[in-house]
This record gives sequence, structure tokens and C-alpha cells, in this order.
Amino acid sequence: MITIASFIVFLAFYTLYYTSKRAVLSYDLGFEKWMQRNPKQTKITGLILLSSAYAMWLITKSLCCGTLMFFIQLMTVGSLIIILTPLKKVNSKALLVLLIFIAILEFYYN
Repeated sequence: MITIASFIVFLAFYTLYYTSKRAVLSYDLGFEKWMQRNPKQTKITGLILLSSAYAMWLITKSLCCGTLMFFIQLMTVGSLIIILTPLKKVNSKALLVLLIFIAILEFYYN
């Protein structure tokens, strides 16, 4: 559940990042072009994803711990996206491998 919430936080911040006019954007995938052309729907989608990830953190942990972990993760993921996306280090294959690895670790240690 934590891995899914982490992935949703990543997707939410990534969608909100692509609505920025000041960010250096690359259009490697088709949905990135759609996000840039439809900023209103993208912002709504990003906010819905953020609120669902926060709800998952609250369900998984308690109120205080879930809120703290959500904001720590949001700051970490946000800074990594801002730093690594202009360098084109964020790609779908690396994210898929990382997600699978973290999910295996989560299931193994629970």
C-alpha cells in the first residue's frame, strides 16, 4: 500500500510539474503533450491524485504519522523530479524497475 501511495505521489507531482510554464519540458511520451495542451484538466487530475495518495497514507498510518510521511515523500519526490527531469533521467523503464524492486522489498519485509 505504501508503494502504491508513493507511485501516486510521483504521478501527481509529475502531472503538476508539466503544467508549469517555467519548467524545462521534454515530450518523449504522448501523454506529456496532452498534459501541456490541457493544463486545467491536468491540474485537477494532479490534485485528485495528491488527495488520494494522502488518503492512502492516512489509511495506512495514523493521522500524524501519515501526514508527516506524506509531506516528507512529497518534498523528496518533488525535488527529484525538478532536478532529474530536465536532465532526462526520468524514463518509464527505470521507474518500472524501481517500482517493482520497492514493491518486492515491501512485501518481503511485511
